[in-house]
Amino acid sequence: MVTHLLHGIRRTLELALIFIAIAAAAAAQPQTDSRGLPTLAPLVNQVTPAVVNISVITRSSLEDNPLFRDPFFRRFFNLPERPQREEQSVGSGVIVDAARGYILTNHHVIKDAEQAIVTLKDRRQFQARLVGTDPGTDIAVLQIPAQNLTALKLGDSDQLQVGDYVIAIGNPFGIGQTVTSGIVSALGRSGLTPEGYEDFIQTDASINPGNSGGALVNMRGELVGINTAIIGPAGGNVGIGFAVPSNLARAVMTQIARYGEVRRGRLGIEMADLTPELARKLGVATLEGAVVAAVQPGSPAEKAGLREREVVVGLNGRPIRSATELRTRLGLTPVGEEIELRVLRGSETRTIRTRIAAPQELAHADGHTVAQLPGLRVVEIERGSPLFQRLRGGGLVASAVEQGSRAFQAGFRPGDIIYAVNRRRVQTLAEFQAVLRGVERGFAVSLLRGDFNLTIIIR
Repeated sequence: MVTHLLHGIRRTLELALIFIAIAAAAAAQPQTDSRGLPTLAPLVNQVTPAVVNISVITRSSLEDNPLFRDPFFRRFFNLPERPQREEQSVGSGVIVDAARGYILTNHHVIKDAEQAIVTLKDRRQFQARLVGTDPGTDIAVLQIPAQNLTALKLGDSDQLQVGDYVIAIGNPFGIGQTVTSGIVSALGRSGLTPEGYEDFIQTDASINPGNSGGALVNMRGELVGINTAIIGPAGGNVGIGFAVPSNLARAVMTQIARYGEVRRGRLGIEMADLTPELARKLGVATLEGAVVAAVQPGSPAEKAGLREREVVVGLNGRPIRSATELRTRLGLTPVGEEIELRVLRGSETRTIRTRIAAPQELAHADGHTVAQLPGLRVVEIERGSPLFQRLRGGGLVASAVEQGSRAFQAGFRPGDIIYAVNRRRVQTLAEFQAVLRGVERGFAVSLLRGDFNLTIIIR
């Protein structure tokens, strides 16, 4: 009798697990309409109210004689400031916090914006406030003073697999809200932007200009990515689009909501990808991970016992597949937070715990202004300092960046270490200013932020 009872309990549990599996599968599969035909309409109706259109107004100077670009020329002849024209562009955004009115979008959508107007699916319009932006990940957070909002739940982008179905929602070419579908084509894409904080989801769901900042949604109706970029010879869709993973966007939003910006610290390592040849030399039985190429003296990494030629294969319980992934995730770890690294040395595995430190800083100083970058103040790196040794020469440190200034909008932050302009090495303030004076239009500034190299392009 006991045997029959146990058999009955086992059978009941098996049936329960089967029903749970069926329910889970049904939740993840397209539904059917009254005629039995597959449809995504119920899912689309559920998620589209959370996707908004963003209209951005910027001002740019009209083309004129080059002499009019010289402020001394204008002042000498008592000429007015250069005339400006108003420009309007469109993009998309996703409501992720209905109570606070928070909207995720792309940095490049709202860059240099004087005004951003958000239009909801129900046609209500609101002027948005910029909470903060992070050029490195191309993520920005807006806020609108609205009630009765619909928010999209943030999904776990680490659970995505190549082949998963997704839908993309946005405002392509400003024609209005549009839904496209496809699959996840690849994961962990990088090398698309100069900043390099990248871990893109690649999808063949159609993404076109105006879709930037829109939603990439899984079949459970969860936000798994913020649509960001496309590859197309004429600026249109050719089946290769990219989205910032939701987990990365969540980490950026958390810091922006708290600080108004992303505060990147340093671990104190230089890293490289693990190649088959390097794996053989190091005696490790994996091709996934980041090789420690160098450890900076006095850094948290050195104090924790991290050594050159070790391979980092995990961070805070999640696997690390490449140096780019480690770089991106470290770059989003708040200063002062403890991290746990899983490290291989040959066939041995060990765990290292340490804390992310603030970027190396010089003694507090007011610094010098830079005419071409209003809002930025810099100081020279002293000869013999750890920074001087790290750069193998001089450079400049951003001692202050005024909130809302041109330099701040371009992406400069206090503590940035500037070492080149247009790939030309600059080691002193005089060299920096001389190079900038010789540039007529745009220029690219190379800098270090924490452990990482960045390029900021000024147009």
